Amino acid sequence: MADQDPRVLQQQAQDFRAGFQSVLIATTSPEGEPDISYAPFVLDDSGRVCIYISQLARHTRNLAAQPQASLMFIAAEQESRNLFARQRLILQCTAHQVPEAETEPVLQQMQSQFGKTLELLRSLPDFHLFRFEVETGSYIKGFGQAWSLEGNDLQILALRTN
Repeated sequence: MADQDPRVLQQQAQDFRAGFQSVLIATTSPEGEPDISYAPFVLDDSGRVCIYISQLARHTRNLAAQPQASLMFIAAEQESRNLFARQRLILQCTAHQVPEAETEPVLQQMQSQFGKTLELLRSLPDFHLFRFEVETGSYIKGFGQAWSLEGNDLQILALRTN
């Protein structure tokens, strides 16, 4: 069945992710408190989600202390036939602050995508670039259509049964 071919599903997951300009980010504080936020993002040349965030934001402090995070891309409610089965991509990641010497290509890409706002943010001293390495994840197309995946290229592993 073509819609269960891992290569087709991988491409669908990649295309789904490419349809977004921002991502939901779940982090944990050093005290163990959960926190959720969002940030605009771009994908780097290795398919890693990259965000540019202020050190004043809770999720920045959380990522600095605890680099494990969960990212979610989810279909808009108005585009979903059933709110219990919204299409989504959930990624378990490790976040890394990008060393200053490696930031320019990604920041140029972000500036090209997000324009003058990013130009302003780049002039502020409290913003830092983070990238996320995908460890594992799930691509959910609807009821009974959830696949396990791994890696930044969203390689489909198997249909989830639990």
